Amino acid sequence: MVLQRKEIAAWAMFDFANSCYTTVVTTAIFNAYFVKTVGHNLSLQDATFALTAAVAAANFLVVATAPVFGAIADAYVAKKRFLLAATVVCVLCTALLSTVHEGDVALGMILLTLSTFAFGTSENIIAAFLPEIAPAEKMGRISALGWTVGYLGGLSCLACCLAYVSYAQKLGQSAQQFVPVTMLFVAAVFALASLPSFFWLKERAVRSAAQTEVGPLKVAARAFHHVWETIKAASQYRDLFIFLGSLFAYTCGTTTVVVLAAVYAEQVMGFKTNDSIVLIMVVNITAAIGAFSFGFIQDKIGSVKGLGLSLILWVVAIILAYLAHSKAEFWLAATTMGISMGASASAARALVGQLSPTKRSAEFFGLWGQTAKLAAILGPLTYSAVTYLSGGNYRTALLSTLLFFILGLIILCFVREGRGRKNAEAANREASKNDVLSA
Repeated sequence: MVLQRKEIAAWAMFDFANSCYTTVVTTAIFNAYFVKTVGHNLSLQDATFALTAAVAAANFLVVATAPVFGAIADAYVAKKRFLLAATVVCVLCTALLSTVHEGDVALGMILLTLSTFAFGTSENIIAAFLPEIAPAEKMGRISALGWTVGYLGGLSCLACCLAYVSYAQKLGQSAQQFVPVTMLFVAAVFALASLPSFFWLKERAVRSAAQTEVGPLKVAARAFHHVWETIKAASQYRDLFIFLGSLFAYTCGTTTVVVLAAVYAEQVMGFKTNDSIVLIMVVNITAAIGAFSFGFIQDKIGSVKGLGLSLILWVVAIILAYLAHSKAEFWLAATTMGISMGASASAARALVGQLSPTKRSAEFFGLWGQTAKLAAILGPLTYSAVTYLSGGNYRTALLSTLLFFILGLIILCFVREGRGRKNAEAANREASKNDVLSA
């Protein structure tokens, strides 16, 4: 496979675009704004539950629709069209978050749910292009490039927001005045940064008349059947499914950290809005370093071993955060989380691509997305439940994430990367043989 550098750059630019959303909206600014300002009349436990419920609802929608979107995208060669639709919805709903003010809990939950749903859908679809633009032996570093560009995108967008927030605070403005402006800014950056993907990214699949002549509804119905058949045939892709079990476990932890990091920093460690933004900026820098460096490491030692190292770092980071009682100690924990976050995210996406048959890439990346989104339901809700039962003790709730990372590491030990890649290659050869026979 000849590398198409412009196409790879266009693919990576979508990571730049959607990282602006996840960094500013669901990590650094809007989530903390929702708990502190939008839910001002609620208790800390109730405001936290409302936030995590919105995130859980969004991820449930992603889980419910991913098989359908993946199957129709494959059958109709429509990944770019689905990507465009998801991008438009995310951009519009992010812009509308600027209308959410104190007391608008229901409106905030609805818009956050819709924008996060669209973001999660676009994340699945853009990932499905990876096997089309990257050979297996370079998938790790190209996946890492995407994550690195993404973290840099989130960092630059957040830096601009920090500059504006600092300026607004000097003018005496409140969060209800400056947070809406940051939402409009993120929407604009997302829209502009995603444009290269729609101009230069190509779809290489060929539309199958046999698949599409039955219509989209039957294709959708078949999607769930295919998912069920894939699950029943798990022995053929045993290592992929074992990995998905590990992914589910540790992603319960990572999604919790992403959603509640800024909230934890402000509620437990006494960070101000500016402090939280700077913290997330530094985390993005270390995440980019983790993604970039581990991309080369995993290509040398294997994606499974690289992912295992990142999960060990996660365990260390959570313990450091739990024990932290000063801002300096929490900074150390947060930067360690950043390195492990970038490393684990990059390794996971590459591993899915390596263990998946090329012609079913959208379907298998849909399963990856489903697994991650299921975890994004359980993880934050577990944290919220522990917070509620402990009377608002965020520090105790943090321990629940540690168990998720340990479990994910244990399950990962049973994945055999070489065997999984051979099974995927065998499936590709069988599919090519069938294409020749049907031609």
